[in-house]
Amino acid sequence: MKILLLTGPGGDAQGWGDMSVTESVAAAVESAGHDARTAFVETEDAFRQALETGGFDLVWSSLYHISPNEKFIGRNEVGLWVADALDERGIPYVGSDSRTMKNMIDKFATHTILARSGVPVPGHRLARPGDNLGGVSYPAFVKPMCESRSVGISDESVVADEGELRRRMDYIAREFDEAALVEDFLPGDEYTVLLLGNGTDRQCLPGRVKVEDKHFGKYNILRSDLRGVGLTRIYDAGERGEEAAALAGRAAEAMGCLDHVRIDLKADAAGELRIMEVNGIPGLKPRKSWAPQLYTLFYASPLGEMEDYRNLIRDIINSAWGRASESPSK
Repeated sequence: MKILLLTGPGGDAQGWGDMSVTESVAAAVESAGHDARTAFVETEDAFRQALETGGFDLVWSSLYHISPNEKFIGRNEVGLWVADALDERGIPYVGSDSRTMKNMIDKFATHTILARSGVPVPGHRLARPGDNLGGVSYPAFVKPMCESRSVGISDESVVADEGELRRRMDYIAREFDEAALVEDFLPGDEYTVLLLGNGTDRQCLPGRVKVEDKHFGKYNILRSDLRGVGLTRIYDAGERGEEAAALAGRAAEAMGCLDHVRIDLKADAAGELRIMEVNGIPGLKPRKSWAPQLYTLFYASPLGEMEDYRNLIRDIINSAWGRASESPSK
């Protein structure tokens, strides 16, 4: 099979990682017996040209949408979304469709969909500078509406009163041009679940996220500087693993996720698990990203973590291609 790996300046902010990570994915694709071709696209025209070149059977994209922005995802309200273009051309691809991807990027939409389906999420609301903030419970947690990788999150994200909340909202509006998502602060343990496959073949692999206490500041929260640098490690989820996996499975069904997602959860003040985020293009940095760590946790090979990584990439490809092969259009 010939696989087109799509990336660009926004690959690290939006999806699995930078160009070096894409090279790792490509090597793993080749090790699975497939041909890998990488297209680095900076504009929508370059993206369309890469598709028109053809010569591939499956597309795997580290981009939700085409953007030159290397720092954050953004809303891209009028731009081109990768899955839309692929669907228009009938090209099979790894991952969920555009509607689901957009809902995963928009954390308020994610919370709304999950809450309507009875999946527990934090109490939440959208807030913009100048909004009436009556009814907010403190401490609250404030983050950009459409970002990932803890972008925009620091100790200042935990606010104790309206003044701190408004300052954080102003920061998010200024830096990201986005509304702020104001949530109940979740002080408990954090879990993450890797979901592979679809339907009755879907696997939900849970783990507990841990960081050494010395790396935290005022609060035990995952700031952006703790992500992707090997400081966060995934361990056995223990007695809460089955619960976390079940909640993640329900969330994936409610959202319409396909092939490969990662779902993050945290315990609230009462100890109840809440879904924080559904990540449609999980990081794939070997050894350091959570998805490879989770795969190793459950399927460790005697040949080591890089063999686990290659097996993870193989399983993701098999999921997407199996689904595409069953499609009536195939």
